[in-house]
Amino acid sequence: MKKWLQQLMIISVAFVTFGVISPSHEIWSTLHEKEDVKEADQSQHSTRYAVHFDDPYFNRLDAPEDFLTEEDLVNGAHTLAFTKFGSKIGPFIEDEFDEVIFPQIEQVIRDKIGAHVQMNRKLAISEHPSGGTAEKIFNIKDVDADKNLLLFHVRTEKRPQDGYFFNFHYHLSEDDYQTHHTLGDVYWSKNTPPKWLS
Repeated sequence: MKKWLQQLMIISVAFVTFGVISPSHEIWSTLHEKEDVKEADQSQHSTRYAVHFDDPYFNRLDAPEDFLTEEDLVNGAHTLAFTKFGSKIGPFIEDEFDEVIFPQIEQVIRDKIGAHVQMNRKLAISEHPSGGTAEKIFNIKDVDADKNLLLFHVRTEKRPQDGYFFNFHYHLSEDDYQTHHTLGDVYWSKNTPPKWLS
């Protein structure tokens, strides 16, 4: 309302003076400063799903004697999933993801990676999920063999008459990542979902 009133005043002055007097540039600079302050305030409130890569899951990869455990991989997977969801998607699918999808992700990690951990293979989990419309949540890699073992993805699907769903699935190196191994679907709504990481 305040902005609308300000614009009305500027237009009124322009009409009354026939454009001879123009508003000073000082008005515009204070207006832009206020908008910058508002944006800074809003960005401080949207840090619920921020990830700090000072976490031990990622720094431990630098020390050759340290190996990631299954628990490290599971914790890193959960953190990266919510990083991908961002502050717009995360709060809406959090409960269903934690109850239905994540236990399956955890089971796949324990089943498929357990042997590598027991053989003292050095494993890594990717540090950044893909944004926009890309599918990647995270990858688990055998550092010694320089090969991705598991790729975890989420795809946005539009189903006619039903709306949008998030399809969670993973790929294995054993079949050259060709097969989609479905973990489950989470319903969004009939409206287009926001982009990942937003």
